Amino acid sequence: MLDFRIETFLAVCRYLNFTRAAEALCMTQPAVTRHIHFLQDYYGVKLFTYEGKRLTLTPEGEQLRWAALAMCHDEEKLKRELQGRRGMDRPIRFGATMSIGEYAMPAHLSGYLSRHPDADIYMAVDNTQHLLDALDRGDLDFAVVEGYFTRSEFDSIPWSSEPFFCVCAANYALPNGTLSIEDLLGENLILRTPGSGSREVLVHALAEQNCYVSDFRHTIQISDLHVIKELVKNGCGITFLYGRAVARELEEGSLRQVPVQGFPIYHEFTFLWRKGSIFESEFRSLFEELCGFPQANA
Repeated sequence: MLDFRIETFLAVCRYLNFTRAAEALCMTQPAVTRHIHFLQDYYGVKLFTYEGKRLTLTPEGEQLRWAALAMCHDEEKLKRELQGRRGMDRPIRFGATMSIGEYAMPAHLSGYLSRHPDADIYMAVDNTQHLLDALDRGDLDFAVVEGYFTRSEFDSIPWSSEPFFCVCAANYALPNGTLSIEDLLGENLILRTPGSGSREVLVHALAEQNCYVSDFRHTIQISDLHVIKELVKNGCGITFLYGRAVARELEEGSLRQVPVQGFPIYHEFTFLWRKGSIFESEFRSLFEELCGFPQANA
């Protein structure tokens, strides 16, 4: 069981405000202050400092935060395993971003279940940021993401390098030949909502060409990939997606790839977990079992 003062510390890290942390924990501010003072005395270091009026973590405080998040993650996993059924495979709780969860993971997951028919599995499909937050809380054991993450806070294994490119409806009117991003700015851009991995990848790729999402004629932000593809198929605009997510539509001819300078780019799908976890060897084995076996149509 985590010391209650560590939970207080993590709340202050989250809000960087003693008053807001106290409100979230249903405690008084002096109680929060006492908990932080105890931890600073115990570890013999200063955990927070003020830069002007802004509360910030010291380097030592940041190091404790990383360790505390790993402990929180591991405690929740250990609790689930201790409460699990004897003689059964260990329960697995993991997350996958939408492109991975819907288009890359199912064949691999079915292969895993064929080898472990008694496995208890929970898979959450969500955007990258929500999955990273769930890892911090210990709600998930690991995640497979397409977006960016802080490498100092997570251990990771690259799964695959995936092409990311522009697509439009088969009969969408665009000039012939390879286009520049500037040639596309007069189009409607249909993209995922903030926090999604594919949106982050697009934002970074556009920035490399000194362009922004806001430069396009109109932006249509949708959280669901299926809706995005249907809008594009109906000629409502263009979008940028991973090849796996549009493989079927490209094959059947309802969508076509748009040749654009600087695209396709390649971005990693990454298997990750909290750095410092005591379950690292288990996660590495799960990667081999869940992601390392090629499956048909994977």
